[in-house]
Amino acid sequence: MSINFYRWNETDDATKARIMRRSQADIDDMIAIVAPIIEDVKTRGDAALIDYAKKFDKAEITNLKATPEEYAAAENALDEDLKAAIAHGVRNVKKFHEEQMRRAERDKSWMIEIEPGVFAGEQINPIESVGLYVPRGKGAFPSALYMLAIPAVIADVKNIAVVSPPTPEGATDAATLYTAKLCGIENVYKCGGAQAIAALAYGTQTVPQVKKVLGPGSPYVAAAKRVCSVIMDPGMPAGPSESIVLADETADPENTCLDILNEGEHGEDSAALLVTHDEKLAKFVQQNLPSKISELPEPHKTICTKVMGDGGYGGIILTENLSQSIAIANAYAPEHLLLKTADPESVLPKLTHAGEILIGEYTAFSLGNYATGVNHVLPTGGWAHTYSCTSVWDFLKRTSLSRCTKDGFNAIKDSVTTLTDYEGFPAHGDALRKRKL
Repeated sequence: MSINFYRWNETDDATKARIMRRSQADIDDMIAIVAPIIEDVKTRGDAALIDYAKKFDKAEITNLKATPEEYAAAENALDEDLKAAIAHGVRNVKKFHEEQMRRAERDKSWMIEIEPGVFAGEQINPIESVGLYVPRGKGAFPSALYMLAIPAVIADVKNIAVVSPPTPEGATDAATLYTAKLCGIENVYKCGGAQAIAALAYGTQTVPQVKKVLGPGSPYVAAAKRVCSVIMDPGMPAGPSESIVLADETADPENTCLDILNEGEHGEDSAALLVTHDEKLAKFVQQNLPSKISELPEPHKTICTKVMGDGGYGGIILTENLSQSIAIANAYAPEHLLLKTADPESVLPKLTHAGEILIGEYTAFSLGNYATGVNHVLPTGGWAHTYSCTSVWDFLKRTSLSRCTKDGFNAIKDSVTTLTDYEGFPAHGDALRKRKL
């Protein structure tokens, strides 16, 4: 197989645009497909979810919500080593997000005196209800659940609903249920895809309507969030996986091959890029990556072949210098960025747009994916330009506070009435001029 190789200064604008756009174009194409599914769930509720589970997941659903008996059976079905690994990840992620919450609690309600008698501040409260989308795809992803559930629970969201595609047996996979119990989540529903997003947006007989939905998913899920954004907050865009390994001549070539495939194996719509100015490293990866891919089991071999080859969103970008590599990374705004340079501390402040930055040869993507404590649910599709990593703040909201004393009222009244007159709002002005004091 051949690996996509781009000498950036010689790459045409259309190809550059496609690389930067990645799977967002696929999401655009899905809008027309998911719209009727959303409308059907909105109209028929549970019956539509059950029908789509049979159609898309080949699952016969008898009860949409996981029962206590299913929670217990899930725990008993799991290997002790797996349960310990999940608990390890939960422990580290919980510690990190608890520190976030301590910082939020410190300023939960504050106010400063703007001028004598005029006070302004904020009050912080949890969002009332949220939905957490846990994908399944070709496997089960309990880590996605604890990345979402832990900050939601720590933020004290009262109503949390988890949706995840059912297994062919019509159940929620055991690892997801065990993780839900570990995180203190009681409401898990057996539905996925666009239909699950619709259920959370509009509510069904069983699935509750929520105010906000978070979680990564396929282009169908991302498209459904976009359609349903008219009625609920779809959270940050979290679509197909993407990564950049930004490296110089000090990066280990063998490790770099492994690092590229880390995020590339998620799906054929994933994007996995090496961005480097070191031609020796670029050529090594180009020559050796095919053999690394050939060692993978199916379907990951086929997935990575597609991602890194013709038609895929992955590949190698050879730049002129480190400054150009940094500029490309910032323009791309990747979900995951692994920084492997001689002096990462000097490069780090220049990397201003990324969902997460992992630093150094020992901080492999997979460590951040599971257990360093940081959250792996991150903005994709270039949205790291404006969205942040998932945190307790995704489950909190700020309310502005103001208070004026009589002296404060008199101090700013004239300036405000001058502005209300200029902007043509007489009732605004009268509320001040005619006020009984």
